[in-house]
Amino acid sequence: MKTDPGAESIGRSGNDPHSDIAPGEWEQLEAINPSDIRLAAMDLLARREHTRVELKRKLLKRFDDAELIDEQLARLVDENLQSDARYAESFVRQRFDRGHGPLRIRQEMRQRGIQDDEIESAMLADEFDWHESAQRVLERKFGPAPPADIKEKARRVRFMQYRGFSAEHYQQWFCWDDKES
Repeated sequence: MKTDPGAESIGRSGNDPHSDIAPGEWEQLEAINPSDIRLAAMDLLARREHTRVELKRKLLKRFDDAELIDEQLARLVDENLQSDARYAESFVRQRFDRGHGPLRIRQEMRQRGIQDDEIESAMLADEFDWHESAQRVLERKFGPAPPADIKEKARRVRFMQYRGFSAEHYQQWFCWDDKES
């Protein structure tokens, strides 16, 4: 049996079970199904909370129709299956427990697409003691001894700034001598 040599290159060989499908029917078969988008979004949400922006970014990698993705994400929000506010509260608690400060937490949440009003409500949702957290982080990293010299103080300050604490949160834990300041 002879086959068309060009048929192999386009995937239409004599043994292809789909060779009887007309080209116009392929578009219908390849059309994006809204339930597929919803299922993919729910699979992602089953693993962990996601922001709407994160979900959209991940779904756009799999599906080309941004309008259909937005429609399905709106449905998930309406059904309270996806919530940026819930994500923000969980994120703040998790980062606080890891020893991150409020400045870094706010910045990370902005990068994840959380709106400023949701960030503020999440930061105020629980009574976080940032001073006590800064003390725990400082002592865990450097121990209870005060810094030996100005270089060590600068090193500790840089570390606390990296962790997202402002000076008001940690400066009381340094022993500032009049000679050195």
